[in-house]
Amino acid sequence: MYLEKNVIAPVFKLQDVFGRTIDLDEYRDKKILIAFFRHAGCPFCNLRVHTLTKIHEELKESGFEMIFFFESPERVILRSIFHKEVSPIPIISDPGKTWYGAYGLESSGYKSAMSHLTSFVQTVYKAKMNGLPVHTMASGESIKTMPAEFLVDRGLVIKELHYSQRLNDRMDVSAIRSFAQGNVTG
Repeated sequence: MYLEKNVIAPVFKLQDVFGRTIDLDEYRDKKILIAFFRHAGCPFCNLRVHTLTKIHEELKESGFEMIFFFESPERVILRSIFHKEVSPIPIISDPGKTWYGAYGLESSGYKSAMSHLTSFVQTVYKAKMNGLPVHTMASGESIKTMPAEFLVDRGLVIKELHYSQRLNDRMDVSAIRSFAQGNVTG
């Protein structure tokens, strides 16, 4: 079941793949992007991580933080130099998809298949041109997982959310920038 705007984000206290405790309660006085991705080898997701990582420092100056979730096991994420370099942004491994469920992420074979049929080759090419990892899924990862992104305001209130309808369908970067810089919608 999808979450809605203007509700409190489900609170978690988890260890990220870098060994740090990430307690969402400690972000209560910040603005945050919580982004849920598919597996660590997904070219659609790794292009998005690449884009967000590039704007992270700029937005951090506004007191804005990011937290990333992957369905991949920690060992799979840490095999990738690319993912190791995402730090200081926390990456949380959730192979059991506990938090994917808590945030209402969808599983859709149809939407995933349509994305693969219409834009997989171009996306792999673009990912490879940017030096991003592309590999097959590890055990337990799902081809059906659909990504989602949440802009969470101070007080942990979800102000914007975006449940992807295609694997390359993400929240507009300009909306993220606007939110980080103080323009709250909602």
